Amino acid sequence: MKGRNKKGLNILSFLITAIIAGISYYLFLPAVNIKNEEFWLWIAGVFFVYAAAYYLRTIPVKSRRYPVSKVPAFVLLAAVIIPLVVGFFGSTRLFHAGAYSRILTVSDGSIDDIPSVDRTSSIALMDTASAQKLGNREIGSLSNVVSQYNVSEYTQIDNKGVPVKISPLRYDGFFKWNRNKSSGIPGYVLVNPVSMDADYVSLQDGLRYVPSAYFSENLKRHIRFAYPTAMFGNLHFEIDEEGHPWYIASVYEHRIGLFGGTQVSGIILVNPVSGEMQKLKLEEIPGWVDVVYPGDLICEQYNDYAQLHDGFLNSVFGQSGCRKVTEYISDNEDEEQSSYMDYGYVSKDGDIWIYTGITSVNNDSSNIGFILSNERTEETVFISCSGADEFSAMASAEGEVQEKGYQASFPSLILVNDKPAYIMVLKDASGLVKMYACVNVEQYNMVATAGSQKECISRYEALLKGRISQEEATAENSAAELEAADILDTSGYKEKEITIRKMQTIDRNGNTYLYIADEDGTIYHALYTDVIDLMLAEEGDRLEILTDGENFMLMK
Repeated sequence: MKGRNKKGLNILSFLITAIIAGISYYLFLPAVNIKNEEFWLWIAGVFFVYAAAYYLRTIPVKSRRYPVSKVPAFVLLAAVIIPLVVGFFGSTRLFHAGAYSRILTVSDGSIDDIPSVDRTSSIALMDTASAQKLGNREIGSLSNVVSQYNVSEYTQIDNKGVPVKISPLRYDGFFKWNRNKSSGIPGYVLVNPVSMDADYVSLQDGLRYVPSAYFSENLKRHIRFAYPTAMFGNLHFEIDEEGHPWYIASVYEHRIGLFGGTQVSGIILVNPVSGEMQKLKLEEIPGWVDVVYPGDLICEQYNDYAQLHDGFLNSVFGQSGCRKVTEYISDNEDEEQSSYMDYGYVSKDGDIWIYTGITSVNNDSSNIGFILSNERTEETVFISCSGADEFSAMASAEGEVQEKGYQASFPSLILVNDKPAYIMVLKDASGLVKMYACVNVEQYNMVATAGSQKECISRYEALLKGRISQEEATAENSAAELEAADILDTSGYKEKEITIRKMQTIDRNGNTYLYIADEDGTIYHALYTDVIDLMLAEEGDRLEILTDGENFMLMK
């Protein structure tokens, strides 16, 4: 080959490789870190392109074939693939079972760590799907928002002691981003899983750096160019105590070999309005940040802790002392068998804790205990308590209302009369919350259902004490009938005489509620069917009610 032609082909090979490498890096954004699998795969892809371009230099040029050595290009490719393969197998649990089992520290807890029945306001019963329904309904009422934006993914956070699900809006495609990028994302949706309410919060300054933006304003790209070597994920939205919006990314490290033993080492805190960022170590994270360790990672680490403590071979064959978080396993003959982990949330001491049951590795539909784990600090406690697993309890609750076809959400755990119980919501086919169910952990055939959380717990307590039968615990009764039967707990209610200043009915979650404002501006509400006698009441009328400050009942 003539020197000029050879030099030109070399330049062309490098040019093609450089262009493809730049485009692929801009699109996939791998961390430039030898402990990142994506980085090695990107390098391997770049060298493969170079090897292919190098090989193609042997094609005929003006009826002449210029044979060249292909060894250098494929040697470079092998130099990347070999460390990738060795690093992958060298980081597996087969060789490092003990190290994997020590990543998560688990201490022994007590039954008192489970929230008691008087703290049910701190339990987030609503699942993400139901939150999305409420959020979409709220956004759908805003004509200037719904046409340009959608609701993004929800994050469970603690907002001033109350567990809420929060989601920023996202651009509905490239063209709508291009049209609205100067003003940014205008607000976010806040869903209260306890009261089942959704509110849209408008922001004074729009969010520019978000996951749904494009080019340099795309949040992941914005972070990557500022921190090219950082391995980050769990990118989510939170608000601080003053209501200011933030995006948070967990920074990861691999503690075992090249690619094994994933653990959080800090966070990247991003102001989505200005784009300012700071990388914080674990000890520097502010207290208002709720989700540093994602629940899926905690569950994976617990499984390693509970199964690999006696070695890899025991985890596969003998399985002595092996445990795992509860899983739902589909046994539908018409579908491919699948399984997944799930967990509930509890707001405790200003932090969000995940909860899930712990069972044997034999999938026997029973729990030997539970874990509570703090998503900010990863403090994890194991609570020994045998009984039915969550999915068995969900099936039991669904069975009590099978004629309605309701589906149960993943439950939370509470203490009722010092005994653990599952509490969950029951949803209709459209995903709206219709009822609540409380199921005994030890005897999951003990079930109470009702239209409100408070009423459900009162029924369950009466069932535990033997004051009502199982049939009565799931019967449909009005609040007045329940009180007369000494089922509804009205110990926190007080007699009050009010003057009706305003009345209004509001449909909420498929039920109609009557709201009354008195002369002092206090607002009370009740299920309309429970106070149907007020149909003829007018503003200015005097009423005698029983109320806990929010809910009310008519005096007999």
